Amino acid sequence: MDSSSLFGDLSNDEINSVANEYQQIYESGEEHRKETYQKYVNHYYDLVTGLFEFVWGKSLHFAPRRPGESLKSSKCRYQHFIADQMSLKPGMHILDVGCGIGAPMAELARYSGASFVGLNNNAYQIKRAREITQAEDVESLCSFIHGDYMQIPEDSDCFDGAIAIESMQHAPDKTAAFREVFRVLRPGACFAGHDWCVTDYFDSQNAEHTRIIEDIEIGTALPKISTAAEICEALREAGFEVLDARDLAHISDSDIPWFNIFKGRHFTLRNILITPTGRAVTKWVLRLGEKLRGVPKGTHKITTFLGRAGNAFVEAGETGIFTPLFYFQARKPHHPDS
Repeated sequence: MDSSSLFGDLSNDEINSVANEYQQIYESGEEHRKETYQKYVNHYYDLVTGLFEFVWGKSLHFAPRRPGESLKSSKCRYQHFIADQMSLKPGMHILDVGCGIGAPMAELARYSGASFVGLNNNAYQIKRAREITQAEDVESLCSFIHGDYMQIPEDSDCFDGAIAIESMQHAPDKTAAFREVFRVLRPGACFAGHDWCVTDYFDSQNAEHTRIIEDIEIGTALPKISTAAEICEALREAGFEVLDARDLAHISDSDIPWFNIFKGRHFTLRNILITPTGRAVTKWVLRLGEKLRGVPKGTHKITTFLGRAGNAFVEAGETGIFTPLFYFQARKPHHPDS
């Protein structure tokens, strides 16, 4: 892949300036990351979406694994699980909150027959989502809104359900984000998905634990990773009834944990770049490439913070202090004011 496809619509000159500004925002502290979350997250996905799609596939999320099952198949099975849990069916109008490049909602639309509106604040990802849903021949069931889920540009009480697959971790204020989802749902409608969180094994006084989580945050554009209890409390404060909340990482096969791909096991020619050896070699090659002007300046910086996150995912998974698979399902009461 050339830099034009790896870095979306960014020009070679823009890559370095965007990477520098992204790093500056992170280093300015948690509060500044929350205040500038739109720019922070947009810069991140402008920089990494093409690379993620090349390495990770079109569904940019984790999933519980089973023996003999490819990562792509695991993701598809998990998407069907969400559809079944929400009883999605033709005629339903569903909001995908932070829809990424649209592949999960395309599969959900094909599987369930429900229609979807994908909300995303990143213009390049919406562009790719439109291309993907058209290629998958589900464009009649999928539409998109370029907007912020902290201020959803839709009327109240207009959706039959909502999903959020690894998108809410970017929210600067989870309760406020959940309130917006609550507002646009019809009474009785469900909201389901999964979020990233630290587990009960995380010790905020442990310097190594803190370092690991901070490496994930800088490598994935997060203001601060919540606890499972904080996610559930934010849902309740927003007005939801929490119907289900559990860590689906526990149901993955013990030989194929969610972080296994970052350890260099069960890899393919594409995802070899995110294995330990691949990360180290890529970092060295890109540093040399920048000096020789063979790749855009800033490329090495991008892969450095992504590499930190990849290493941290393995450490977080092995210590059990973090999960990217905290599943939740919540419902807007039939009489929300009662």
